[in-house]
Amino acid sequence: MAHAEHAHHITPFRTLLGVFLGLVFLTILTVTTSRLDLGVLDVPVALAIALGKAALVVVFFMALKWDNRVNGVVLALGVLFVSIFLVFTLFDTAFRGDTSNVDEVTIKDAEAELAAPAGDADHGESAPAADH
Repeated sequence: MAHAEHAHHITPFRTLLGVFLGLVFLTILTVTTSRLDLGVLDVPVALAIALGKAALVVVFFMALKWDNRVNGVVLALGVLFVSIFLVFTLFDTAFRGDTSNVDEVTIKDAEAELAAPAGDADHGESAPAADH
């Protein structure tokens, strides 16, 4: 036989029980923090708890701890890219409704641009009318 037999790792019951109790604790923590008003920290705290629960499931229940390291690298890269996309989404939602940099003149300029004809190259500035 060219390949060595790959033995499946059997996770001890004590470890599985500890992970289960950890997941129960994190679920209780999730419910408790959802009832608190943490202000701007609501989403980051919820995501941190969810990340902890996901890590427990992936490492122990899915046995990534004892699996080939390449699978861990693939998972880490996936988590990295999802985190990047999530951070950009949170940046977008964090600044929605922020009108502190908008004043009345800015709004009137925007209204003028919308009212201008589409083919007008000088953005709403009209050329002097020619006398006939």
